Amino acid sequence: MKKTMNSLLLLPAMVFLSFTMKDPLPLGSAVPKADNKLKDISGKDVTLKEAMKENGLLVMFSCNTCPVVINNQARTREICQFATQQNIGVVLLNSNEANRKSSESLSSMQDYGQGQNYSWYYAVDKNNELADAFGASRTPECFLFDKNGKLIYHGAIDDSPSDAAGVKRVHLKEAINEAVAGKEVSVKQSKSVGCSIKRIS
Repeated sequence: MKKTMNSLLLLPAMVFLSFTMKDPLPLGSAVPKADNKLKDISGKDVTLKEAMKENGLLVMFSCNTCPVVINNQARTREICQFATQQNIGVVLLNSNEANRKSSESLSSMQDYGQGQNYSWYYAVDKNNELADAFGASRTPECFLFDKNGKLIYHGAIDDSPSDAAGVKRVHLKEAINEAVAGKEVSVKQSKSVGCSIKRIS
């Protein structure tokens, strides 16, 4: 009887979550909310539309505090630099609105980004609007758009997010190479591993 009551109590929460959590953006989709103004760590506003370059756009949901983000920082810098070299715009988005007044404030983001020598955008996703539009749930989580603004890859940077020594394939780098060469991306999706995005309630 007690187990039944507990199950009944959990049911509304499960139903609520099923209606609030969106599925990830489908492959082939256009960049969502491309005209939303986002506050970058430079203090200036930027939009995803403005950030896009000739060969596309890489959007990565990230933050200052997730252990997986921190452990992946060398790989994040490497892939963002590579994307930039391939004339692909790069925007890292911090959607952790629930922690915006503390560890994920703009000033904390500025300190973190400068400490990591970011030379690309690292912007506030106010009210986690873009995370919701993308259906993003993790940090880090990557979305790669081609030169036409269509989603061609979604997932992790590589096939071993928890262990750099175990990487056998850098999915995101291969997707960039294939897209720039005009080829179809061979691995279009992979599983993101990381911390949940801390959305506002």
